[in-house]
Amino acid sequence: MNSFSRAIAFAMAFAAVPILIGGQTPDNIARVDAVFSKYSASTPGCAVGVAEHGKPTLAKGYGSADLEHDVRITPDTIFEAGSVSKQFTAASILLLARDGKLSLDDPARKYLPELPDYGKLLTIRHMLNHTSGLRDWGSVAAIGGWPRTTRVHTHANVLEIVSRQESLNFPPGSRWSYTNTGFNLAAIIVERVSGQSFQDFTRARLFGPLGMTHTSWRDDYTRIVKGRAIAYDTEHGEFHTDMPFENVYGNGGILTTVGDLLKWNENFTHPVVGDAAFVELQQQPGRFSDGRPHGYAFGLSVERHNGLREVAHSGSTAGYSAFLTRFPDQQLSVAVLCNVATNATKLAHEVADVYLPAPKAEVASGYAPPLDERRAVAGMYRRLDTGMVWTISLGEGQGLRLEGGQELTPVSARTYRIGESRLVFDGTGKLTVTDQFGTVDHYERVAAVKPSPASLDAYAGTFVSHDAETELTARVDGDRLVLWRRPNTTLALTPLYADAFRAPSLGIVIFRRDANGQVVELSVVQDRVWNMPFHKIVAGSSSRPE
Repeated sequence: MNSFSRAIAFAMAFAAVPILIGGQTPDNIARVDAVFSKYSASTPGCAVGVAEHGKPTLAKGYGSADLEHDVRITPDTIFEAGSVSKQFTAASILLLARDGKLSLDDPARKYLPELPDYGKLLTIRHMLNHTSGLRDWGSVAAIGGWPRTTRVHTHANVLEIVSRQESLNFPPGSRWSYTNTGFNLAAIIVERVSGQSFQDFTRARLFGPLGMTHTSWRDDYTRIVKGRAIAYDTEHGEFHTDMPFENVYGNGGILTTVGDLLKWNENFTHPVVGDAAFVELQQQPGRFSDGRPHGYAFGLSVERHNGLREVAHSGSTAGYSAFLTRFPDQQLSVAVLCNVATNATKLAHEVADVYLPAPKAEVASGYAPPLDERRAVAGMYRRLDTGMVWTISLGEGQGLRLEGGQELTPVSARTYRIGESRLVFDGTGKLTVTDQFGTVDHYERVAAVKPSPASLDAYAGTFVSHDAETELTARVDGDRLVLWRRPNTTLALTPLYADAFRAPSLGIVIFRRDANGQVVELSVVQDRVWNMPFHKIVAGSSSRPE
């Protein structure tokens, strides 16, 4: 059987029986049903698909695709898969490279002259590996007061936002930071190099050959898509629609089914699109400029789950949530697509665990840090390069936890682990965090502050950012500092450490002083925007009683 025939056979096998296919035991089915037991006709929900050894063996739907019209989710329901889309964008670039029409190591500005010249080589490979240093355009838009889905962003908006950015998060190739920007730009490159729309190129080169007949792009959010689930989120205990009203794609925006995603995963084992070298390249983890590998390939994360090799990607856009995973050594694929804001990654892993061998019990280090050490470690730590904060505290059981609940696992004296990262406290207030790829971040312990109302006057003023194309006005309101942004947003700031505050929905705000101690600038710091400068243009006033 040739490769094309295999793809057709796979498609027909999946289409033949839309709910369950041979090979499932009643116990497996019951365990999968239990994973999705909270979803019913009165709630949104998920579809799940499982393929074993190249054959689809389970496809089910749970919950409703449309609560207003009482439409149930089926295996053929179409969902938006968020950043699961990135692997299709990367594959499109790889196909053009295979055609000889571009090189992964071409400068991005060769195809995107709108990009500023940062004086450092920024390549297509950097963009697809998340090592470009490009700020996430959606984060920049949100800082300016227009988060994604609050206005109809287009690729023209993306290019305009990117063209304004006067700096990068870091030199390309030196660090890793997840950013949608590189994949939106990659989709634009595909269109410019191929001379086709992204929709037409992917239909002809990816979806068509694989029989992915339910898959397209949300390049026009007003287009009618038969069988599409409406996305929801909860607000005050009630479901509300939460749809992605935007016309950007490549970073996300793929509309698909669990069955089509399983067909795509099978291509990595029996290539119809490309060949063995092509699919191997797409799964090859990238490298930093110094040669160290990292865990992100071309639109795919290469990781381990319970000790097993896993190639996967998660996705979320508005109320949609998705996860597509493959365990190459066990020849298992799982696709989960949901129309409600939930943790699709966790759901997919719980399904995968039904079919995978039981994980080996983790061997404890045997080290139990004394209470004095745990107390000495607890505190607030500032990352030196960005100003981001880690707050470590003693939990109810006297174990150390990060703010948000992640537990620190003791390894040896003043050495702990969070996931695959190693934390070393030197006893003098310094913290070194090394991830599994050897990237090192340095932190220092800082004192939490409670500034007096009078001291807040120093921060008052209006600050402007060319990069975010917006102004922020800091003023004292009673005994607190607030930021005001047009047209009617007021953000109350919570003090962290000296000159640093947390702002809801904005990130960390750090006020910068000149040599005379006068506040002349503020920076907004987020995970995907490491330093967005706002320069002071107007001194402010206070509403605090004298």
